[in-house]
Amino acid sequence: MNPYQAIVIAGAASGVGKTTIVAAIMGALTERGYKVQPFKVGPDYIDPSYHSSVCGFSCRNLDSWLLAPEAIRELFHRAMAGKDVAVIEGVMGLYDGANGDDDAGSTAQLAKLLGVPVVLVLDASKSSRSVGAVALGFKAFDPEVHLAGVILNGIAGDLHLELAQPSLDVAGVQHLGYMPSRGEFTLPERHLGLIPTAEGHLAETYYQHLAQQAADTVDLDRLLAIAADAVMPDAGTDTLFPKVPVKPVTAIAVAMDKAFNFYYPDSLDLLTAWGAELVPFSLLEDTALPPHVNGVYIGGGFPEMFAEPLCDNAGMRASIRAAAERGLPIYAECGGLMYLGHGIEDSEGRYYEMAGVLPGRSTMQGARLTLGYRTIRAIASNCLLAAGETVRGHEFHFSSIKDGPCGIPSAYEVLDQPGRCEGFVTHNILASYIHIHMGSKASLAPRFVATCTSPP
Repeated sequence: MNPYQAIVIAGAASGVGKTTIVAAIMGALTERGYKVQPFKVGPDYIDPSYHSSVCGFSCRNLDSWLLAPEAIRELFHRAMAGKDVAVIEGVMGLYDGANGDDDAGSTAQLAKLLGVPVVLVLDASKSSRSVGAVALGFKAFDPEVHLAGVILNGIAGDLHLELAQPSLDVAGVQHLGYMPSRGEFTLPERHLGLIPTAEGHLAETYYQHLAQQAADTVDLDRLLAIAADAVMPDAGTDTLFPKVPVKPVTAIAVAMDKAFNFYYPDSLDLLTAWGAELVPFSLLEDTALPPHVNGVYIGGGFPEMFAEPLCDNAGMRASIRAAAERGLPIYAECGGLMYLGHGIEDSEGRYYEMAGVLPGRSTMQGARLTLGYRTIRAIASNCLLAAGETVRGHEFHFSSIKDGPCGIPSAYEVLDQPGRCEGFVTHNILASYIHIHMGSKASLAPRFVATCTSPP
């Protein structure tokens, strides 16, 4: 018998209301007194911020393309210690993944890997009886996926529900409830999706209303019974975390504010477990790096939305430059790369100076979305990888680099895009648009900690 319950809530496609419904269910279960551990399939940073707020526990990413099966099991079981039920939000549509040839990286693959039943969210706002046909197709597409039920979103009223629900009986799929079509439940969005909760756009009452709606119109008892049917594999042998956490041997400053908050919680936990004391700081509000740190980690975020206050904080920009000049290890991803450049040009052509550690500027003008999984190989040794080592990563950005860093070595070869080099390595700095999960390779976290233990 499983020590806890688990369920995957997937969508028929992106934009069907998964995140809203998942947050509502998490909130309703939390109100009942359950310790709900939130998870998100895929490399997303933003949706998890909502689930963390609702549950009071950090939402963890489970990405079956970035992470090996044994790593996923380790991270899943580790997060579930002391929890009652896992609620896992899917990514895109149930069967959408890294490519069209198989289910790699998909919600379906993750559900099968962990032996967790799936509840499908269908957008019924522009249909009625047809929802049964859609549910039947999803059920039949891969019989190895345990499709246990459906939640209908966008129900306009009692008549709409009466027209839609019987078709699920024809499809042989349980109807587990619905969410009404209400504009106030729509989450705020912008160019990279939802707005992170770190920016403070939602009041606590929003989550309370969501939870109450789920309690009223979703069969939570049946949902929990389905979650109890999960047949999860044993945790297996730990491959990422040390058997005994390493006592702190170094201090690493981690940029954490409204502009920079894209971090995988498991990556931060791995750094801590391997001997790093993580010291949060703000590139927006602090005027200098924290004292006595031996390394810096600047993750992704939305520096383009905060370019003016970042520019105005001349003290921090000078502190970062001084740290780079004395050889302090600095690892920067995506938004962090943008900050280390000479400046950011917004979509209207306004220019804001940044740290100036790397030549070149980031621009939002003529922005085009760059999105996808990447396999990368280190051209030279850096703070994460030895020369020639490979790792999987992900990139998701609208900005691009102009007047690029001439003469500065590239960090990676992008193996699935022949001829493309990416990122920069110089003076103990590694900066790239590509995000890396520290659980993607067992050596990543200990290598970064070791690099920051005895900096020049």
